[in-house]
Amino acid sequence: MKNTYLIFSDLDGTLLDHETYSWQAAKPTLLALKAADIPLILNTSKTFVELEELRNDLALSTPFIVENGAAIYIPINYFDKHPEDAFQQGNYWVKTFCQPRSYWLSLLKNVAFEYQQYFTGFSQLTVNELVALTHLSEQQAKNALQREFSEPLHWYGTHKQRKAFIDLMSDYGANVLQGGRFLHISGVCDKGLAQHWLAERYREQYPASDITTIALGDSDNDIAMLETADIAVQIRSPKHDFPALERQSKAIQSDEYGPKGWAETLTHLLPFIHHHEVQHG
Repeated sequence: MKNTYLIFSDLDGTLLDHETYSWQAAKPTLLALKAADIPLILNTSKTFVELEELRNDLALSTPFIVENGAAIYIPINYFDKHPEDAFQQGNYWVKTFCQPRSYWLSLLKNVAFEYQQYFTGFSQLTVNELVALTHLSEQQAKNALQREFSEPLHWYGTHKQRKAFIDLMSDYGANVLQGGRFLHISGVCDKGLAQHWLAERYREQYPASDITTIALGDSDNDIAMLETADIAVQIRSPKHDFPALERQSKAIQSDEYGPKGWAETLTHLLPFIHHHEVQHG
């Protein structure tokens, strides 16, 4: 049986540098994956609009997962068969896993009013304010604000207030995830559920292949995808410790930060990639 690898990757702090958002340190490895015909599937808290632009920069034509597992976008005809319960939107088949953003905005307004002094949501931020918070470019900030399924919050209350807020939102059916910078409010979906669903579509498409999933991430909101993958890769962060994983096996941690750590660990896991890197490098 043929061995086939699927690479699922977080972006901020993983494939993209935490401060500069650059992926250039991983470029030789990206070229090597492409030469080896190994699919790279972005699995991120970022929006559809952000991913469209970034996928273009990275020359990717693979499916991608947005807003912490809220939806999967599959280029039409990428698989032979139209995936069940996916609908067509533009050039994509779309599979959604949770309620739209408007639902969460309403919940934050009507249920979490006593905590509103402790956070600012993306829906309240101007483009310039988001630029100041994140150092994104103006266009990148505009794209980041175009969310469809979730509401990121800039939290400035205490840890105790944050825990009480998370407990309250969870009681009302929200899934609250800590990303690299923001607290994300969305439905009971996560990067792991979406990753599992998409990996199954690959297994249907390639029944003669033994598919191995590798997930790379650095933050709490990556835990579900790291736990779900066959092999978990934790990328070292300059901002926080490695989040704790329950799994005991097939989990590795990078020595380098961000895209350097991304390239380091994949080259270690897939030795045949190194040969391509030397050629392309």
